[in-house]
Order: sequence, then C-alpha cells, then structure tokens
Amino acid sequence: MVHWNLAAVVGVPGVGKTSLCRRASESLGYNYVNYGELMLQLACERDLAHSLPELFKLDINIQHEIWRAAALKIKDKCNVLVDLHGVDHSESGYILSLPIEILKPDIIVIVESSYENILMRRQLDILKKQRIIENFKTFSQHNNILRVSMAVCSVILGCNLLILDNNNFDYSLKQLKEVLDK
Repeated sequence: MVHWNLAAVVGVPGVGKTSLCRRASESLGYNYVNYGELMLQLACERDLAHSLPELFKLDINIQHEIWRAAALKIKDKCNVLVDLHGVDHSESGYILSLPIEILKPDIIVIVESSYENILMRRQLDILKKQRIIENFKTFSQHNNILRVSMAVCSVILGCNLLILDNNNFDYSLKQLKEVLDK
C-alpha cells in the first residue's frame, strides 16, 4: 500500500538509486519515473538531442525548458517515485536539479554509498552511460552539496528527509521499502 504521493530519491551518479527505485516501485506499486530518461525522451521528441551527453551540451535555456517540461509531466501524477540526481555537477559548478517550484515531494531520500563502491559502479557502467569519474575530493564536495541542498529543500517544502546508506543493496532496499510503506 502506497502512503506517499511523491517521493524523490536523489544521489550522485552511480550510487545505485535507479536500481533501488525500480525494485522498490515494483514491490510497493509506485509509478517509477527516471527524470533524466524523461528529459531525454522530451528532447528526442523535439529532435534536440538523442543522448544524455547531447542533451547536456544544449544551450542552458533549452535544457531548463526541457527540465521544466519534465517536471510538469510528473506534477499531477499520483504515487510517484522520482529518480534524479538532486544536484548536478558541471564544468561551471553545481545546480539544483530537483524542481521544487513544480514538484513538491512528500519525502526526499538521499542515497549515499562509499566512494569506492560508487567508483566501482561508475567504472562498470561506463559502457552503458558516459559517467564522470570524480576524484575523492570532488566526490565528497558533490555529496556534501547534495546533502545541504536537499536539507534546505526539505525545510522549504516541509517534507521528510532520509539519508539511506547503500553499501549493501538488499539491506538498503529493505530500508527504503519500510520508509515508503509507513
């Protein structure tokens, strides 16, 4: 039985949030949305980009338009588990990628894992996705900015915030399902 209408699951690339979200949504009956995939779908429909690297090379105003259109597609859905980074890291710095002016999650779950686990996942995933391989300092900075940003978002929205350690997938999945099923 679903008790949250909108749950945002955020984390740095390679932390395992997509695997956790897919399994939890199947088990709990949530509608699963991968925000990056939805943005890419919208870009493809408009013939603007056909891969995530192409999408992120578009003019920032066009990216923002696609980001907003994706949020509007999700906005009125019920029982949604949204998988997104929360904060994106680019050459020009960090940007909040949880569209809180449009989406109002009931809970934000930050998925974290050790640098070694994320590095391993990113290296294994490099064939499917173009992953940035951050050094430990950049990774730590990204993770800290994500934590602070999501804490601020949860205060602004008045929603719950959970930090989930994903160093053991089965245990993390169990914890995520327990939190979402309360």
